[in-house]
Amino acid sequence: MRNSLACVAALLLIRASLAQAAENVPHFLAVRAPASPGVQPPERWSATENVRWKTDIAGLGWSSPIVWGDRVFLTTCVNKGATAEPRKGLYLEDVDARKYPPPRETHQWKVLCLDLGTGNVLWERLAHEGVPPKPHHIKNTLASETPTTDGERVYAYFGNVGLFCYDMSGKPLWSQTIGAKDTQYGWGTSQSPVVDGDRVYLVNDNEEQSYLSAFDKKTGDVAWSVPREEKTNYATPFVWKNALRTEIVTSGIGYVRSYDLAGKPLWQLKGSSILAIPTPFERFGNLYVTSGHVAWGGNPLYAIKPGAAGDITLAEGQTSNDQIVWSQKKAGPYHPTPIIHDETLYILYDRGFMAAYNAKTGQEVYGRQRIPNGKAFTSSPLVYGDKLFCLNEDGVTFVIKTGPQFEILYTNALAEDDMGMATPAIVGDKLLVRTAARIYCIQQGAQLKAAAGGR
Repeated sequence: MRNSLACVAALLLIRASLAQAAENVPHFLAVRAPASPGVQPPERWSATENVRWKTDIAGLGWSSPIVWGDRVFLTTCVNKGATAEPRKGLYLEDVDARKYPPPRETHQWKVLCLDLGTGNVLWERLAHEGVPPKPHHIKNTLASETPTTDGERVYAYFGNVGLFCYDMSGKPLWSQTIGAKDTQYGWGTSQSPVVDGDRVYLVNDNEEQSYLSAFDKKTGDVAWSVPREEKTNYATPFVWKNALRTEIVTSGIGYVRSYDLAGKPLWQLKGSSILAIPTPFERFGNLYVTSGHVAWGGNPLYAIKPGAAGDITLAEGQTSNDQIVWSQKKAGPYHPTPIIHDETLYILYDRGFMAAYNAKTGQEVYGRQRIPNGKAFTSSPLVYGDKLFCLNEDGVTFVIKTGPQFEILYTNALAEDDMGMATPAIVGDKLLVRTAARIYCIQQGAQLKAAAGGR
């Protein structure tokens, strides 16, 4: 009897541990739907309705929040001088007019830890202080890379500055200076790191010397680094654990490339976009990868089988081959990463359109549909229940019904100064929305409480 009770207790502990792990959000786009089908965040909210807490964040950053247990981590960069307000919208003027001079004021790059239950700032650490060595697009920030965690340490990367490691209590453990490199037209950086196993993986695609590096997560030492024949990109790498192996997939202008865990190239697929921003992701055992621009270059979308080797680029006129299940030449978005619900792949476009395809066959479910008054979208969509949630740059979330018919159900607006470009994070029945001014924790039936300051 005692043995039986002990087994039951152990099983409950294991289930509780798995449930807790399932609610963690360890890196960029790690969770885009609730882990438990019976639990979901609210469908309606405003700047005060169904808001558990909101916390103002000094400085500016488009990094998404990540979560481990009861702690929320995010980054920001504070300009000690006058800060130019970020601009919304799309910029299709002559590219030479968009070169930006390096900032001259001293900046502070910071890592913050908040309490998930209250929004109180538990700790704040200054990672670096100085004058930024390179410029950035007025729509970008100096803290656009999302941090990553393994539950023991937090790894925060700031492009052209460095990679910084802290324990969960905020104690600095190690740091690595990352040499500053020119980016296309001075647009800046945003490729986020990912921790997996004993390594932290970082892609740095720029105009001088691009590379993929693996760092020892405990010491910060470079385990290996391989050069990449790429120019500036913005896609975060994806660690693809498929039925055959684990590989690191990187999306680029020249090629989509995959590497093994020692940095050896496995396969490549020729790209055709002017920029690569969406992150590759997996579903149904296949890899989905896309890129595109609203005006220039191609907009390809691919579904790829595991086990590829060498160059798997499609021949002229092909839409599939032995490794590519299906493709669409003109389906790819510019910024937002697509999402799959049931067997449908939904694509949110920067200019306020949505399209849907069968994720297994590539067949169109419906073509581009206008989101009325949607304007510009940069963050990636989320899904729960039978609804998609799409945050635009005005801080308005459009709730769209999933299925074969496009239908907008309602809109959720935040405050006027809540510019939204960071992708929200789902944590159990809570939704974390980071805007230019603050971060919200949204929960059904919650009463708004003011969060305390940091230390």
